[in-house]
Amino acid sequence: MKFLVFTLSCCVLCSAPLLAQDVYMPYNRDTYHLVDRYQIKYGSEVPQLQTSVRPYGRKDVAALAEISAANATTAVDEFNTAYLLNDNWNYTTAEDNESDKPILKYFYRNKTDLYHYESEDFTLRVNPVLHLELGLDNQTDGARYVNTRGVQVEGSIDGKFGFYTFIGENQAKYPGYVVDRIARDNAVPHEGFWKRFKGDGYDYFTARGYLNYSLSKHVEIQLGHDRHFIGDGYRSLVYSDYAPPAFFLKLNTRVWKLHYMNLFQELTSEFNRAGGDLLFPKKYMAFHRLGVDVTRTFNVGVFESIIFARGEGKFELQYLNPIIFYRSVEQMIGSEDNALLGADFRWNIWNRVQLYGQLMLDEFLLDRVKAGTGWWANKQAGQLGAKYIDAFGLSNLDLQGEVNIIRPYTYQHLDQFRNYQHYNQPLAHPIGANLYELIGIIRYQPLPRLNLVAKGIATRYGQDQVSAADTINWGNNVRLPYTERPTDFGHNIAQGITTNQLFLDFTATYQLRHNLFIDLKQILRRSNANNNAYDSNTAFTSVAFRWNIPQRLHEF
Repeated sequence: MKFLVFTLSCCVLCSAPLLAQDVYMPYNRDTYHLVDRYQIKYGSEVPQLQTSVRPYGRKDVAALAEISAANATTAVDEFNTAYLLNDNWNYTTAEDNESDKPILKYFYRNKTDLYHYESEDFTLRVNPVLHLELGLDNQTDGARYVNTRGVQVEGSIDGKFGFYTFIGENQAKYPGYVVDRIARDNAVPHEGFWKRFKGDGYDYFTARGYLNYSLSKHVEIQLGHDRHFIGDGYRSLVYSDYAPPAFFLKLNTRVWKLHYMNLFQELTSEFNRAGGDLLFPKKYMAFHRLGVDVTRTFNVGVFESIIFARGEGKFELQYLNPIIFYRSVEQMIGSEDNALLGADFRWNIWNRVQLYGQLMLDEFLLDRVKAGTGWWANKQAGQLGAKYIDAFGLSNLDLQGEVNIIRPYTYQHLDQFRNYQHYNQPLAHPIGANLYELIGIIRYQPLPRLNLVAKGIATRYGQDQVSAADTINWGNNVRLPYTERPTDFGHNIAQGITTNQLFLDFTATYQLRHNLFIDLKQILRRSNANNNAYDSNTAFTSVAFRWNIPQRLHEF
């Protein structure tokens, strides 16, 4: 592939002096909440950590944890900052990570890693991965479970290369509402290729990995297969972690008050099990975001994304230009690629509150918006949210509220080669589009090892009318072509089969030792549609044992 050759050429030709290479802290919403919490409190002292681009570099997290540990005033904050320091021990000297009782002299010589090695030229961390979950729901027969076994390896070579890999073998049986989503999209949420397992179960293999390299003091290149998340919200209207990992090339440039990120990805436009070996069709994404620290507490970003395909596996070389306006390229070459534009912001106030938001434009004509006729191609999405840490003076009580609005037909395009999805799964919001959403989250840590989380997600959205004879596209499912719309005007958010959905999640998590967790979870999900055909009520209770792996969340 041509842009892979370009990547390798950059690495070979570069001869600038290099710094110690950073690897990334694996994306986990629970541990990332700790980073966000201390970034709100002390982030003005670590301006290089721009939280709108995730995952975060371990070096940046370690620098933030050092400052946070020096200012910790409660036992819980002391525990949390020690966790972050120990988890990123190879980027700080402030950790207290030495193990009192190594196993067979070679294993768990520190508190965090099953096996590690460190020298001037080479660092290696090896850890097991285990996720055993058992639950019951009211919509299916028999136990629901997840059985994941794997390994995670990371490290650095010569202070120039960083590497990471995650491998996991999985078998799972999901609650009824997840099974319904799999049946609709022919995809297991967050995962790629899958096959049936024991009737109503699913078997799939998870693999992620990357290699990153410092081109200069301020420029880094990364090549791999992984997920990304853009934004400070619980949801992302730009690029979320819902879809499975994908092959990518990323450039990160951080200098002065600027953080410029270029992301080039190869995506799977459609997954269709037709029997036998089959090469799935490809498409590509070119994405860039420029973030600017206007002040130490106020960050603004602008971004642009293009989804395109050029026959079988051909990349449009003009999109490799990392500093051009993609929309101008698209117009100049006469294409019909899918262009998205937008902006985001993050504002930390009083070291206690964070305001954040996103605005995404898929199509926008001001005259059509002002006319108020509900033109189908007025495709926009907006987000506004706030985080409040140590709420009302109660230590380690953190609140978050968020509103998301997405107009019908947003993210859709003429076909699967240009719509905003990968492997049959949305690249942004997991429900798709044509929705209003209100999210409330309460996090409380009464004891150092105990976390209590309550989430409420209220969504009003319009489902498409699907029958054996026909499908009426009202703008919800991003996989449908917008050419199948019933009319050009009169479109409103939540049109079609208007559905009111309430999703509640109550989770208690206890950390037995570093990255070893037990979860008790209760999910209540109620969905009421205006035609009653899509009504459902779910109650799902589960207990999970997790080791070096985040929770699997199905919040749709």
